[in-house]
Amino acid sequence: MENKTLNKSQHTSGATSQFKFEYLKQITNNFSKDRIIGSGAYGVVYKGVLDNGEEIAVKKLIYRPLDHDNEKQFHNECINLMRVQHQNIVRLVGYCDETHRRCVEYDGGYVFADENERALCFEYLSGGSLDKHVSNEPCRLEWNTCYKIIRGVCEGLNYLHNGYKDSIFHLDLKPANILLDNKMIPKIGDFGLSRLFPTTETCTTTTPLGTMGYTPPEYVDKQEISPKYDVFSLGVVIIHIMAGRKHYYDHVGTPSKIIELVCENWGKRLHARTQEVKTCIKIALRCVKSDRQERPTISKIVDDLNRIDIAKLPLTYEASSLQSRNALDYNQYTTSVLMEVHDNPTQFDSMEGVDYIQLAVPEEVGYNDSSMHDPMDYAHEHIMRDPRPMLLEEMLLELFRSLEM
Repeated sequence: MENKTLNKSQHTSGATSQFKFEYLKQITNNFSKDRIIGSGAYGVVYKGVLDNGEEIAVKKLIYRPLDHDNEKQFHNECINLMRVQHQNIVRLVGYCDETHRRCVEYDGGYVFADENERALCFEYLSGGSLDKHVSNEPCRLEWNTCYKIIRGVCEGLNYLHNGYKDSIFHLDLKPANILLDNKMIPKIGDFGLSRLFPTTETCTTTTPLGTMGYTPPEYVDKQEISPKYDVFSLGVVIIHIMAGRKHYYDHVGTPSKIIELVCENWGKRLHARTQEVKTCIKIALRCVKSDRQERPTISKIVDDLNRIDIAKLPLTYEASSLQSRNALDYNQYTTSVLMEVHDNPTQFDSMEGVDYIQLAVPEEVGYNDSSMHDPMDYAHEHIMRDPRPMLLEEMLLELFRSLEM
């Protein structure tokens, strides 16, 4: 009971808390099997509920005596996640790092040894991982959802690389490490292999990193790490979403074939929006170039996605402007009619019981009237045909960048 009360006072929403191990046992029903929601090489993930009702995911790390890599994994993930706060990066709720001295059996006898109990607690995301939506075939989610996932992952990665003076390289970006909330907003998770780099220069490592298929050629051949490592992984993830794993590995050497397959598949489902699809798959194919110098930076990728969104703005503006003009016309007419009724009430004595709304909607502004503006008949044609489109685009790009910081 004492631990429970202590942790109640320690945890506040948005803050990173230190939890007692006994408390984590309590909220996961002693780490029971029916609470398991995932597992990996370094631990098992359980669902728990805090005293305030918040659902969390508790990642209990596997204890391996004298395993310094295991300790490093814990420190990397805990410290790096404490640094970041972004809607597309999983939120660290708290952690546990306790050492208990126990008598254990060893080499036919008994010895006293220190046993570490470590756990990381994250926000619980009910959508599971992106992995369950990725297969040998293109993703069956709607394009708007797929695009939201692609853009969100790019935004999160851009924050890791450019959000602080020292970049954080994830080094294990893959669908299994991209979690989804109940609105299908993606959040990058599992920072066990992540590294903090004070420079963007290339370095080498002897530590095994990443997952086969998502690691770039320069790491496979020379164990080299740079910001383009994560970019390569990102490209593979996007292609798996848009084309499926099988098409990627079957045609990895022929990008034009992947573009053709993707546009053909999504074109059947989207009709007029194939240009948006083509732009996204071309970005992904640049990300998986064998020569890392030919891959774009993550900030360049986000700029390209911003241009996709900017391209939608004129039509969105005109549609909303048209609705606003029609609403204004309607309101003005309604006001004038109702004022006339108020000033000359005797004119309508013989129409008792007639709904005022019928009086206020004449045929000339009715929704079925042919005199209404066609949605494609733009009244502000100069906006659609701005002689200085690049100037407008650059201004909007600057606005997007300022909102991302």
